[in-house]
Amino acid sequence: MSNENFPKQLHVINRLTITAMLWLNGIAHIIIGLALAVSVLMFTWLFFIDMGQAINANNLVHGFLRSLGTLMLLWTVSALIVAEIRYLEGGKLGVDTFVEVALVVVLRKVITLPVLEIAPPMQEVLLWEGGALLLGILYLVIRWAQRRENDADGPGTGKST
Repeated sequence: MSNENFPKQLHVINRLTITAMLWLNGIAHIIIGLALAVSVLMFTWLFFIDMGQAINANNLVHGFLRSLGTLMLLWTVSALIVAEIRYLEGGKLGVDTFVEVALVVVLRKVITLPVLEIAPPMQEVLLWEGGALLLGILYLVIRWAQRRENDADGPGTGKST
């Protein structure tokens, strides 16, 4: 990294600032990791509450769809945890993680549309389903490109995305 445009008199302050920011970023990622771990426990608890309410209400289909929506939230947290672990181990934060999270959130909406109190208009349903389809295609393209990149790097290079 070059500091050609930065005054030499401030080099020490610049290094201290960068060091402090690296520490703060590390602490932030530890907090993010812990928050994600807590959210796994919370979504798991919510899943069992949803299932209990469905059983008590004798409405298993409605309750199952609602519980599935909660599991989809757990899936998003899982994807974020994998990305966070990859980052903390020195890897890159890949765009595939964020596309996967967006895809799961949209799929959750599509899955839970039938259990809404007021049925949404067909146009809204089609927009959500179209969005899910486009995100799915985008995710497949990204994964395909990552596999091609890994194949081009060759086995044993140690590179990963």
